[in-house]
Amino acid sequence: MEDPQLVEDIVHALDLPPPAGSTKRRPVHTVGVGVQGHFVPSAVASGYCVAEHFQTRTDGKALKVNVRFSNGMGVVQEHDGWSDVRGMAVRFHLDDKRSTDLVAMTLPVFFAPSPKTFLEFALHARPAPCRRLTPWEKIKQYLKLQLPMPDPYPDQDERPNEGATSYADAHIWAQPAVLDASVIGAPVSYVRTAYHAVHTFVVTGSNKEKRYVRFTWAPVAGVLNKDPTKPPENEYLQSELKTRLENGTARFSLMMQVGETGDDFNDSTRQWPPHRKRIMMGTLTLESMPEDQQTYNEKLSFNPCHLIDGIEPSGDPVLHIRKDVYEYSSNRRGGNPCPFSGQGGTS
Repeated sequence: MEDPQLVEDIVHALDLPPPAGSTKRRPVHTVGVGVQGHFVPSAVASGYCVAEHFQTRTDGKALKVNVRFSNGMGVVQEHDGWSDVRGMAVRFHLDDKRSTDLVAMTLPVFFAPSPKTFLEFALHARPAPCRRLTPWEKIKQYLKLQLPMPDPYPDQDERPNEGATSYADAHIWAQPAVLDASVIGAPVSYVRTAYHAVHTFVVTGSNKEKRYVRFTWAPVAGVLNKDPTKPPENEYLQSELKTRLENGTARFSLMMQVGETGDDFNDSTRQWPPHRKRIMMGTLTLESMPEDQQTYNEKLSFNPCHLIDGIEPSGDPVLHIRKDVYEYSSNRRGGNPCPFSGQGGTS
């Protein structure tokens, strides 16, 4: 296990005091919804990765999945219309009650390259009082070739932007994620945005060749955000998804980007060149939203290190500590046993 005190400190740094947040809920990605569906690997997936969920099934049955979509903030209110990172956690259900997870978000890079720097960032990025800049203050920012702070929303008096931006100004590796997060916007639907697993993984192909890869869920319906010039609409993402699935399905393509010599495999703050080879590994089809959201959303315990043979974690230290951070958070809020607890946790 990673440093237990560091794990605990990271979770507590992400916590928001009540009534905004709650230790009975997740410290971030607090508001979410669970859906169900199935995954079908592509014809070439098995050649690139021998993991079970990338193999063509001989029984003809689809591989069942549970998916949790979420808003990135650690608040218990559904501020769906606010500019915010979104999350997509997927559990692939394998044979013999085994499973594996893929945890992703709408940012292509992470905020910090190590556990200690992430703790520093989390402490600096805690919500603080915010205000609307005057037109003259914005002009001065533009003259300095800096993006001015976005205007707070009508009922928003605290946010993490100011502290996160100040920290990023002094730490260049935090700048890509902080900049993206500040302008990311609000999607029209949870299934109209792309989700990135951020960290590098090592996959083993059928010829035993190992490759360093990063995964992205690409929405088949395309990416589309709300109009940022209009007042934000809250509490629409879950109802939109429910209506969409009552009238049909939604699909994502799982894309695997293959790293090359010169790419940083152990630092998730650094993006790879866009021209790297991409493999279409399969199609995820979402079919229904269970009525029992306590079981299929709140109680689920996903973990980015919940892997199976054929997929290994890279040396990324943030990926490794996330294993224990997720387990600590799950145990604290009374979630289903984490996959690493020895008590199951496959549901």
